[in-house]
Amino acid sequence: MKKQTKIFLVLGIILLLAVAYFYPRLGTQPNGEGAAPAGQKGGGNAEPLVVNVIQLKKETLNNQLQVSGTILPNESVDIKPEISGLVTKVNFKEGQYVAKGTPLLYLNDNELQAQYQRLQYTQKLVQTQESRQKQLLAREAISQEEYDIVLNQYNTALSDIKLVQAQLEKTVIRAPFNGRLGLRQVSEGAVINASNVIVSIVNIDPIKLEFSIPERYAGLVAEGSSIYFSSESSTEEVEGKVYAFEPQIDAATRTLKLRAQSPNKSGKYLPGMFVKIRFVLDVKEDALLVPAESVIPELSGYKVFVVGADGNAEQRMIEIGTRTDTQVQVISGLKEGDLVLTTGVMQVRQGMPVKPTTIN
Repeated sequence: MKKQTKIFLVLGIILLLAVAYFYPRLGTQPNGEGAAPAGQKGGGNAEPLVVNVIQLKKETLNNQLQVSGTILPNESVDIKPEISGLVTKVNFKEGQYVAKGTPLLYLNDNELQAQYQRLQYTQKLVQTQESRQKQLLAREAISQEEYDIVLNQYNTALSDIKLVQAQLEKTVIRAPFNGRLGLRQVSEGAVINASNVIVSIVNIDPIKLEFSIPERYAGLVAEGSSIYFSSESSTEEVEGKVYAFEPQIDAATRTLKLRAQSPNKSGKYLPGMFVKIRFVLDVKEDALLVPAESVIPELSGYKVFVVGADGNAEQRMIEIGTRTDTQVQVISGLKEGDLVLTTGVMQVRQGMPVKPTTIN
């Protein structure tokens, strides 16, 4: 019985191997009547591969970046006194807009005024002496040395007066530029010195925008380049212009820092705001653009598939230029009017029949 069982087991294995070998070939007849996969080149009744295509036409290429940035004031400073003194008058309101040169705060100047008055008397006396000595020198009644001594005293008196005048001017703190004041930090009666902040002042028309771009785009940056930005509170895009950039790449981030400027008459944008920036690097007219998904990278370059004159897929090697998020510029290898495949690029083969559907 054991011997018969072994024979039956061997025969069963042979039968299974025979079925596994011959079964796949049952669907293919010698006369070619077997079914062929759809879209493959071979039988005369092969079904074409349905694909989407785009007809090439010349377009305007806006090479641009999407980056984030920060709004800076046009001018900003903390106003401090240059000398120590007692605050006798605060001449501004918090949040007030002031013009350049507007007096904001007065310090006690009684001592300086007394010094100034005393020096004026001294200056008048020395001036009279200098005038007399000059007349005597003309008559050779005194020596040149005697006259020079009096002249030096007169010039010294004038210098002392100018020094006190300069100190008096420092007792009046003025707005350094047009701008809006912040919150007041001192009160009348306080004694302040050069370390005390009186108030901050900012100018936000125009505003500045600071942002960075990858170093590979540094060669495309130029003064006057356009940017478009929007804030978190508004999707409206506002135009600005690049006016300056760092002369070197940041070694830590491999980026180039730029600054742009934009009008802000309404005061809508405030310093410190986060903004989204669309930076237009370059504008090229009459560019041939294909969707990024149409381009297939290879060791020897890049290729796309187009619909040939016979309705079959045709492989084209291309040279690419600028890339955007969704499109690639084609420098050579294609011409206006070509139908470029946008779908099925991984399934299609050279000479395969295709059924194109044009998309806009």
